[in-house]
Amino acid sequence: MKAIGYRVPGPLVRAEALEDIDLPRPVATGHDLLVEVAAVSVNPVDTKVRRSATPPEGDWKVLGWDAVGRVAEVGPEAKGFAVGDEVFYAGSIGRPGANSEFHLVDARIVGHKPRSLSDAEAAALPLTAITAWEMLFDRLDIRRPVPGAANAVLIIGGAGGVGSIAIQLVRALTDVTVIATASRPETREWVRDLGAHHVIDHHGDLAAQVEALGIGAPGFVFSTNQSDRHVKGIQALIAPQGRFGLIDDPETLDVLGFKRKAASIHWELMFTRPVFGTPDIGEQGRLLDEVAKLIDAGRIRTTLTERLAPINAENLREAHALIETNTARGKIVLEGF
Repeated sequence: MKAIGYRVPGPLVRAEALEDIDLPRPVATGHDLLVEVAAVSVNPVDTKVRRSATPPEGDWKVLGWDAVGRVAEVGPEAKGFAVGDEVFYAGSIGRPGANSEFHLVDARIVGHKPRSLSDAEAAALPLTAITAWEMLFDRLDIRRPVPGAANAVLIIGGAGGVGSIAIQLVRALTDVTVIATASRPETREWVRDLGAHHVIDHHGDLAAQVEALGIGAPGFVFSTNQSDRHVKGIQALIAPQGRFGLIDDPETLDVLGFKRKAASIHWELMFTRPVFGTPDIGEQGRLLDEVAKLIDAGRIRTTLTERLAPINAENLREAHALIETNTARGKIVLEGF
């Protein structure tokens, strides 16, 4: 089967950074589904792994943690799916990725593709939707207000893939006020169109801008990028007993400033459930089905902004380059082999 992979990690400028390769078609066993891949999207995690992770000697590293496709085989322990079903999912970072014609994935972390979306539109959603859902509802628990705080969440990086779906989930499922950060005219317009009540500039003084809104100190802050740069401002603006969540990988993070406010700190990694095989691993499949229902009901929409075809090394390199600019709006999707 066709696939894209590498053997030596490193920067994108090398021809061998991502290569078109041929691999054996896998077979579904246990809880797995074998999915014939129709579309994939690219996330910051793809570029981070490509730069740093070395595969075992003689093996290829295949990336890709967002996919849409059709079930080609069903493992003997997999439940809820049949051959031919259209599915979407993000997979596990502990296994080969979905940049291949056929891909094995645990059925428990798979959702049924939204009926109203194309393959490319659906492929933009799984990883970011899981990340946003788990942070908002499992970690920050934004349906449980912080006493005395403004019932508001500040989403730092509102125009990115995770921020774009987080804004919509908050608006669709809660009455929490959304403050999103964006700096360029096109990204400010994007987050407003997605439903943000207020937009502030992450290049400015976050605490001063939030105070100027006149709504009070928000109970929740969700940081999707550059958390080390923003941490002092977050400590200043968050309400006492507020809840702060982040998903990026700062080399250092000075959290002592949260102590005075007894603010809690939550890290989200959507791969935790599949990598550790947690008892609640099936929550990811269930929440993807809920996202599909919200999509089909017209309550949220895809965050696809750029589409490339076919799925090959050349287009994947282009997508990685766009992600590495740190200015991408929404999601980049590749479709078709």
